[in-house]
Parts: sequence; C-alpha cells; structure tokens
Amino acid sequence: MTEKHTKGEMHGCIVCGKLYQLYVVNDANGKFVDAKVMSVGGKLVPHTARALVACEKHTDAEIESSMARTYGLQTEDDE
Repeated sequence: MTEKHTKGEMHGCIVCGKLYQLYVVNDANGKFVDAKVMSVGGKLVPHTARALVACEKHTDAEIESSMARTYGLQTEDDE
C-alpha cells in the first residue's frame, strides 16, 4: 500500500476567489490523490492534477469557463 499524506490547505474558488479550507491527500511522491472541502458552501471541482474548489452557488458553465480560462481545456488524456 502506498503511503499517503494529508494536510489542510486554503484554496480560492476557481470562479470568484472566495477562500475554502480543504484537506488535500497526496501520495509519497507529492502527486495529488484526493481532497475534501471542509468549509460550508464549497464543492470540489474534479481535476486530475490538483485540488480545485468552487462555491456551490456557481453554475457548471461558470466553473467550466473559469477552468478553461485558467488551465486550458482538459482532455481525458491529460494527467
């Protein structure tokens, strides 16, 4: 079983920047594995390489637009 490290981090909403507390899990090599939003009103945004969060009030279209603007279009082959 691979060793995993969990730590608390503050992340801003991908759309508006509002801060949320997250628990982020990385493997022994530091690669992102999973995350959980601990603050009320935030939701995890699926991404293969990093922990991302957005406010629950933002629509899927707003989140996708912000992700495309910030990180480019993500394909299934991206890691």
